[in-house]
Amino acid sequence: MIWCPDWPVTAAEIVDGVPAAGPVVVLHANRVLACSEAARADGVRRGLRRREAQSRCPQLVVVEHDPGRDARAFEPVVAAVEEVAVGVEVIRPGACALAVRGPARYFGGEEQAAERIVEQVAQACAVESQVGVADGVFAAGLAARAGRIIAPGGTRAFLAGVPVEALDRPELTDLLRRLGVKTLGDFAALPPSDVLTRFGFDGALAHRLAAGYDHRPLAVRQPPPDLDVTETYDEPLERVDVAAFAGRVLAERLHEQLASYGLACTRLGIEAVTADGQELHRVWRHDGTLTSAAIAERVRWQLDGWLTGARRGVQARPTAGLVRLRLIPDGVLVHLGLQPGLWGDTGAERERAHRALSRVQGLLGPEAVVTAVLGGGRSADDQVRLVPWGDERVPARPAAGHADPYPGAGPAPVLAVTDDAAVLPIGGRGQSGGTPSADRAAGGGLRLVHSVTPDSPGSGSTGRPPETPPAPTPTRGPASTREQPVEQAVGQAVGQPVEQAVGQAVGQPVEQAVGQPVGQAVGQPVEQAVGQAVEQAVRQPVGQPEVTGGGRPRRTGRPARKAPALPPWPGRIPKPAPALVLPQPTGAVVLDRHGDPVGVSARLELTGDPASLLVDEAAPAEITGWAGPWPVEERWWAPGETRRRARFQVALADGRAVLLSLAAGHWAVEAIYD
Repeated sequence: MIWCPDWPVTAAEIVDGVPAAGPVVVLHANRVLACSEAARADGVRRGLRRREAQSRCPQLVVVEHDPGRDARAFEPVVAAVEEVAVGVEVIRPGACALAVRGPARYFGGEEQAAERIVEQVAQACAVESQVGVADGVFAAGLAARAGRIIAPGGTRAFLAGVPVEALDRPELTDLLRRLGVKTLGDFAALPPSDVLTRFGFDGALAHRLAAGYDHRPLAVRQPPPDLDVTETYDEPLERVDVAAFAGRVLAERLHEQLASYGLACTRLGIEAVTADGQELHRVWRHDGTLTSAAIAERVRWQLDGWLTGARRGVQARPTAGLVRLRLIPDGVLVHLGLQPGLWGDTGAERERAHRALSRVQGLLGPEAVVTAVLGGGRSADDQVRLVPWGDERVPARPAAGHADPYPGAGPAPVLAVTDDAAVLPIGGRGQSGGTPSADRAAGGGLRLVHSVTPDSPGSGSTGRPPETPPAPTPTRGPASTREQPVEQAVGQAVGQPVEQAVGQAVGQPVEQAVGQPVGQAVGQPVEQAVGQAVEQAVRQPVGQPEVTGGGRPRRTGRPARKAPALPPWPGRIPKPAPALVLPQPTGAVVLDRHGDPVGVSARLELTGDPASLLVDEAAPAEITGWAGPWPVEERWWAPGETRRRARFQVALADGRAVLLSLAAGHWAVEAIYD
């Protein structure tokens, strides 16, 4: 066992520059975890509270405990020990263990091996350490604190006089003290079966430690194998064919070395040093495991790119020939082989394309070949990120799946006022500009006109559906075949009058059940709340369970589904996604049927129905349908980066569809749909 006294204090000196020669304590949970020799001389001990420690030593320097700092500072010590002996296991920062048999045979004895290790740690790290040798790790740790080497077979006698507090189990040691067991020898003398019955499994493990045994063997740290291959050449390599042949030999050596360990690599680092000291480095990535031929190909491509760079005009040719080549495997994993396809090897064509694109990257740089990765964002122009070919296709801004705007929703009925031919969606206003009750008071009743599917661009907005034939406009007079009173429609759906159906559904009169709770909850008139209840009644008969989008009944009143783990990016444009996103938005003008420009007010109300679209100097295109606006205000907290705009999906008469945006009174075409 190699033990470094007061390691938290030493680590604070190494990392933070705290002078360990003075009075220093390391605190954890407001108690002293470790202290320096000068602090112990003033009466500071482990376990004291901060105020008591400072009262004993007023000039005390207090450092907070940092396990990461202790581990980072201890790594050079472990590396120094591994230079003398292999198979080191780190017990904790400040203590490590190894089997002494090998070093003792090499250096001529256990004492000589211990002196060599202490000297190596002092020279390499300037850290004080002590070595203890015993039959087990626990006993060796206690021997290291005393700087003793216990002879084989004498571990039990060494532990016999050690107090039970050395077990570092406060509850167990307190109980043993009250039972009269004060030393490890007394504890080891107890029958193991009685200890297991009285103290449980943890007590049985402590009993084995007190007897000089370990509960597990050493889990030694195996140093990683050196997989790099390097070759130095007396004559500088200046020709591509000569360098490629040398690189192929290195590639075969690297592949054989990886295969001997049962490994394979997914990334390859190629380093070269010229005759005048110039260093070149490049990393190649591969989707699968690199074979010998794949390694040789990439080495040849890279050397070709370096030695002929001036001819291609991409980068400067090396100032001299190459005198050293080094191949560094990266992304090493256990090679389990590849499963061939049902009709032959998988991805033969893809492999050829990958080699071609990788060669282009070797000649022109990684950014010469890029692929698109879809990520999060609210607009079409900020959801795609270009990454170099071969890099991980991970979005910079993750996003949850793009759900449908109205998942599981069926056709929605549109109600109209028959006296003024104004389409009135439920909860909206008629041409009179008043409430629905005022419109009905003018002499018209709510009538079912037609159904609008939420998938159409006109649904959910003030636009009209682009599908043909266009929606019929209600007229005064008797109802047509597509136009019937809403009470009759609801009555046919539920088999009874609407007031009775709604009243039975909620168990009280419809005005009291719907108007008061809904009106008070959402702050809207009773008529509007009744209109929404009527729409729900039209969509779903009373007495039947609600059916979700998957077709499975779901009771109403259940808690809502959990929110997705990934960000949903509220405010992004709904499906479908555009086929072409323009690099720079193209300016446009949207006019209504009177030829006036269309705008959006602060309340997101259009100043007119879009009727035509003008892009650059092209002829005006008739707008047959539109959906929106979808407003978004991004980075409003940064005045120089804020972006506020409204988006529209517009269908044109010539069959095209575009994504328009309106920002600061200016229209622009952002993307085009197929």
